[in-house]
Amino acid sequence: MLGGFLALLSAAAFSLNNAAARRGVLSGSVLQAMAISVPFGVPFFFAGLLVFGSLDDLAAFSWTQLAWLAGAGILHFIVGRYANYRGAKAVGTNVMGPIQDVNIVISLGLAVWLLDEKLTPIMMVGVALVCFGPLLAIERKPEKRKPAPSGFTPAYAEGFFFAGLSAFAYGSSPIMIRFAFEGGSPGLGGGVAAGLVSYLAATLFLLLVLLAPGAVAHVRQVSREGAKWFVVASVSVGAAQMLRYMALALVPVTIVAPMMRLTAVFRFWFAWAINREHESFSKGVILATAISLAGALLLTVSSDRVADALGLPEAARAFLSAQWP
Repeated sequence: MLGGFLALLSAAAFSLNNAAARRGVLSGSVLQAMAISVPFGVPFFFAGLLVFGSLDDLAAFSWTQLAWLAGAGILHFIVGRYANYRGAKAVGTNVMGPIQDVNIVISLGLAVWLLDEKLTPIMMVGVALVCFGPLLAIERKPEKRKPAPSGFTPAYAEGFFFAGLSAFAYGSSPIMIRFAFEGGSPGLGGGVAAGLVSYLAATLFLLLVLLAPGAVAHVRQVSREGAKWFVVASVSVGAAQMLRYMALALVPVTIVAPMMRLTAVFRFWFAWAINREHESFSKGVILATAISLAGALLLTVSSDRVADALGLPEAARAFLSAQWP
């Protein structure tokens, strides 16, 4: 399915963005990261519109659709991204990742409540695993291991708060996007046009923030090392968001949201490749990632396929196929 494949590619690009942004905030600030990455999305998505030949799709949106897309952009690209970068700076992407995985529960809950989408027993087990997994990321008794060369010490209270805030923002924004597409699928080009609207709204909001005294001067003080990683983060998150909007334009939230949870796999390996001296790789974090990922994968499994693979009797098959609410 094209929508699911686009969501998979988006998950990989998001993971690269997290690793690059994490590396950037080691020498820079969250505001500097935002000032580079958010405006970058506007020319990036505009170029995408030119590639798809979809400039006319911008004029096809109603004022109501534009309002939903603008709200999604501010919630996701401003609130969610700020909280994501702030949490990564405090505890690292590996520790905050399992907590962010709760955003799938938020997405599915809102999809059931507001979009009349359904959950099966297998999906409910997946939700339980995604909720339980993050608890294992908390180190109750620090492991006896050599301190990281960077001297990195997680600030758990700050990191968990912002991880939770980013989970809420990232879990809610897909619902707003689907509301904008409620009249029917706008296609791939329409998805890119929608992303451009969201990025324009977020960029205008960010410009208001930069009017604060000293904000622009602070952004200009970004180091060369920080700027390099923020540019990598900007390109990767631009690609990730474009792929996500295209996926949401084609398939329901209940397909896109679980596929996006594969960031858990990519996130771990990108962190190892780029930030191994600045991340936690404790047993609890690894186990939390594995359990959260298992739960996310269950959310993508077809009940009929499970029943066929296990050769279940008709009664069990009927139970697995039940839908709620």
